[in-house]
Amino acid sequence: MIVLLYFAWVRERIGVAEERLPVQEDVASVAALLDHLATRSPGHAAALADRSALRVAVNQAHVGMDHAVADGDEVALFPPVTGG
Repeated sequence: MIVLLYFAWVRERIGVAEERLPVQEDVASVAALLDHLATRSPGHAAALADRSALRVAVNQAHVGMDHAVADGDEVALFPPVTGG
C-alpha cells in the first residue's frame, strides 16, 4: 500500500487530503505513479497536469520524478513553497 498525501491546491483539485492505494506492478517511479494517478478522475488529471508546478516527497524527503516508489511508502504532493 502507498499512502498519498495532498496539500494546498493539489488537495483542492483532487478533493481529498489522503488516499491509500495498492502498489501497481507498472508503477516503479514517482513519474509512473503520477501517470497512474492522473487517470483516476478529472480532479486528479487537473492537479497533475503541470508537473513543473508540483513538488514530491517520498517518506518525507524531497525527490525527483525518477525516484523509486515501493510498497509502504508515503508520497506527498504539493506546490512549490515560497516565502521570505
